Amino acid sequence: MDPSGRWNLHVRDEERLLAEAAEYRGESLWQDAWRRLKRDRTAFWSMIFLAVFVALSLFAPLLPLPSPIALDLKAEPQPPVWTELGNRGFDYTFETDDDYKLAYWDLYWHDKRLVDVRKAVFGDWQTGRWFGTDSKGRDLLSRIVWGSRTSIWVAFAATLCSLVIGVTYGAFSGLIGGRVDNLMMRIVDVLYSIPFIFVVIFILTFLSEPRQDLETESLVDKGWVFFIVIGAIYWLTMARVVRGQVLSLKNSEFIEAARAVGASTARILFVHVVPNVLSVVIVYLTLTIPAIMLFEAFLSFLGLGIEPPKVSWGLLAVDGTDAINPIRTFWWLVVFPAGAMGSTLLALNFLGDGLRDALDPKLRGKH
Repeated sequence: MDPSGRWNLHVRDEERLLAEAAEYRGESLWQDAWRRLKRDRTAFWSMIFLAVFVALSLFAPLLPLPSPIALDLKAEPQPPVWTELGNRGFDYTFETDDDYKLAYWDLYWHDKRLVDVRKAVFGDWQTGRWFGTDSKGRDLLSRIVWGSRTSIWVAFAATLCSLVIGVTYGAFSGLIGGRVDNLMMRIVDVLYSIPFIFVVIFILTFLSEPRQDLETESLVDKGWVFFIVIGAIYWLTMARVVRGQVLSLKNSEFIEAARAVGASTARILFVHVVPNVLSVVIVYLTLTIPAIMLFEAFLSFLGLGIEPPKVSWGLLAVDGTDAINPIRTFWWLVVFPAGAMGSTLLALNFLGDGLRDALDPKLRGKH
């Protein structure tokens, strides 16, 4: 440093300082969170397990599994046979929509294309009775995989509804404040006081009841009503959680700076506020999904959810209870569906716990 207070650096000194600066690169919150999540082995492998499980469920029509509704009536359920690698039994032809309904049910167009690929690749070969069969001779492994799709679709619908409605509603309420915030939260309190299980029963029973006098079909598709009703319930807690986070952020310097430059309320809400509460939202969603899956299984168990010939984990629970009797217990009808659901819910809770630690700003930069 010269007497005037300025630094006099040679070319070599500049190059050395630049090289040292290049070694210390900054990282965003998400990069730091991903690094810490990978260090948490339990959460990381739970995420891998869930990714594989979701992939198997979504691509179930592509897998060489027996049809989940293919009947082979026996005197009693057949136990698992792990030595039977496969057999030639998938003898379906798919030329019209009725062919798909005969083998499965009314599939969506993308599922039909996956079934076509499955038929072209594997032909009539299918897996053996690895998980056994139920009282009607239906393959249990196929029913577990296909049934998981229902839980995933319900969780996706409810999560999307909770994300869109709950985050927007809670963030707007907390940002506006005052009487508007008080009124919006009182609406949430009123909705919380409604016994939603009775509302769900009423809506599903009323809207899906066939109008026998006019000899018409159901008023609406029960499956879509089921998804929408469950999704409309789970945004309330999300709204409260997001509102509490926004109240702690609304007087921050970056919010005041955005107001000072004339940013609109919508811009402040979606550009500055919502991104800063996403970490809490993501953690809460990982803890909400298990509750949604259990709620779907509970409603299906009561006969208010997915109806045969479609399959869900709740219907598998019904089959498991029917198979239990004092004389003989068909353990595979209880163990395998319970194991699939239990491992999925456990992995979701492990992942949520890991994300909570990884996204905690107080732990940022720590190993």
